[in-house]
Amino acid sequence: MLAVSPTSLGSFSEAGSVFDAELLKPIIRELGSQLKPLDHDSRLDDLPGILTAVDGTELSALAKLAGRMIEGRDIKLHTHFEPLTGVPVDMDLTAAGDSEIENLLRHLLPGRVYVKDRGYACFRLFQGIVDIRSHFVCRLRDNSVYDVIEERPLSAQDIAAGIISDQVVWLGGPDKRAELRQPLRVIKIKCQPHRKRSGHTGRGGPEQGEWLLIATNLMDLPAEVVGLVFRQRWTVELFFRFFKHILGCRHLLSHRANGIEIQVYMAIIVCMLIALWTGKKPTLRTMEMLRFYFIGWADVDELEAHIAGLQKTVE
Repeated sequence: MLAVSPTSLGSFSEAGSVFDAELLKPIIRELGSQLKPLDHDSRLDDLPGILTAVDGTELSALAKLAGRMIEGRDIKLHTHFEPLTGVPVDMDLTAAGDSEIENLLRHLLPGRVYVKDRGYACFRLFQGIVDIRSHFVCRLRDNSVYDVIEERPLSAQDIAAGIISDQVVWLGGPDKRAELRQPLRVIKIKCQPHRKRSGHTGRGGPEQGEWLLIATNLMDLPAEVVGLVFRQRWTVELFFRFFKHILGCRHLLSHRANGIEIQVYMAIIVCMLIALWTGKKPTLRTMEMLRFYFIGWADVDELEAHIAGLQKTVE
């Protein structure tokens, strides 16, 4: 299909010192412009921007190698993932200790709806998103302080979706007014209590309460849709699992920062190409079929039949 010879791991390793990772970014932008939305809840069609789940992940399995490259620390990949196309559109490589908030502030774009967990609950970041003409849906810490301005009525759909309250508030105390210059909306959503896993032991941590606090500047969207938007945050977590366990990016092909960036950008390109070929987000089964083809266990007809089958399910 590609009409190219197999490439050795040694050649991949040397690529980090021969090629410039920045040259891959225009390819990512071009492929991203061709992606079409996957099947999704139609209520997400009314968002005033591109839905973008943001999070970072540490590649702790790479610590021994990466420690010689980035100030003796692990690597963190700050990822912008579009749930409606099923692919990442940006992954920035930093040391593990670098701030996720500061990284997002440097990479903000207009016309986005950023979905974030409570690690991104920062007033400067909220204001930065507003100032750049984007929107956000972000979980707050359970002990967040705010003054209620307006109590909004709940619809039957809101109540059915587990919405407990929908309020317009001044977030934070008076000393924070300089950082956050307009009221926001805080929505309380019922959730299932659970115990968190901590570290590699899998032991339970403190129990999650019976509700979540969600802050947003989406003032006109129904509360139940804001809850639906926040649930899309989990798509980036699922991508991290795919990235590490299926694409095999827990293991470095280079010890150089540029080489790791090449590997990361190529992983993004793989996800985009699969989505363009199949009309679906990448899956383990599709990755297996591609691997079988490249090692000679499947011929081109079998690969094309697999892709055609995926495309048929989309139609």
